[in-house]
Amino acid sequence: MGWGISRLIGLKAAVLLSVAYFFQGLGATLISFPLIYVSMIAMLVSIASHPAIDLPLLLGKASDGSFPLWSWIIFSPFLLFIHLFVLLRRFVKNEPLYTEIADGVFVGGWPSSVERLPPGDPAVIDCTCELPKSSTLSNNAYLCIATWDTRAPQPSQIESAVRWAIRKRSQNKPVYVHCAYGHGRSVCVMCALLVALGLAEDWKAAEQMIRKKRPSISMNTLHRKSLEEWSKHLLPSSKRSAESDVSSVIHSDYKQK
Repeated sequence: MGWGISRLIGLKAAVLLSVAYFFQGLGATLISFPLIYVSMIAMLVSIASHPAIDLPLLLGKASDGSFPLWSWIIFSPFLLFIHLFVLLRRFVKNEPLYTEIADGVFVGGWPSSVERLPPGDPAVIDCTCELPKSSTLSNNAYLCIATWDTRAPQPSQIESAVRWAIRKRSQNKPVYVHCAYGHGRSVCVMCALLVALGLAEDWKAAEQMIRKKRPSISMNTLHRKSLEEWSKHLLPSSKRSAESDVSSVIHSDYKQK
């Protein structure tokens, strides 16, 4: 599973605190105090993002993708750092922002503007808890399932996203599932969606299907565990009564294309 956000941000907190105490020893309190505050915020995020706690609500991201003023004030060191880090990484990495996995179904990274969206005015499923919905996306149908980076949506969140996406596809609306980079959280949801649409036999086959088109994906054990739970408890072997017809129509159209 690698380091994960909890360890990485915890390491950042420790480094910042060490630097703060260094300046404190030099009597540079105007420098040390802000560093101590930033390190405390980082430590709080590290604890809240630990798998044993997993509390994305800490940052206060609303269902419409916005952050309240209190969140920007308190967590601005973390939110601004993540925002800049994502944009910098996108500039450095030579990778398409999004990939079309099946007809009208896309997975990828955070769309900072409407120009970054796939074509067709897609409905957007946002899997991040640390990045805001761009104000330029106000006209797009939007669903937020707030999840920490390197962590997995809960099975119930996956099911909600799948049902929402199927409704949008039944209206011939493209669907874009994104997280920060389009590697983990969004891929987890996309695996379930491909199964529900009848385009993959199970989530493992769906993962391979996505990997062929987007080789950089990196689901971890938490993503796979959540998908396994979703498969067992929220996807009965019998077809979904209300949505199976929709899925079969979409599947048929996709096969024909």
